[in-house]
Amino acid sequence: QVQLVESGGGLVQPGGSRRLSCATSGIAFSIYAMGWYRQVPGQQREWVAVITSGGDTNYADSVKGRFTISRDNAKNTVYLQMNSLKPEDTAVYYCHAQLSSIYYWGQGTQVTVAS
Repeated sequence: QVQLVESGGGLVQPGGSRRLSCATSGIAFSIYAMGWYRQVPGQQREWVAVITSGGDTNYADSVKGRFTISRDNAKNTVYLQMNSLKPEDTAVYYCHAQLSSIYYWGQGTQVTVAS
């Protein structure tokens, strides 16, 4: 059974930092590209960042320079370090695993940026 379990969400003040984690099981983690998406109610899910199996990373323009995606293949876990958070970063953040046409989603974790 494949599981992607996000954690680390919560309330953070503008300008603050937060690290999200996504622990996986049931997949050959090291060969999957791992990504983070986010969604605000009433809006489409938005891609945030991706890290390939080889460790290459890419970011949405809205988070470039503020967010960092990383992975620990020994722990089957992907992370999203979020710095300089803004109110517009408020969303449910979802972990995504993809290998060719196969993909999986986590259940999401809420991040709220507010004073």
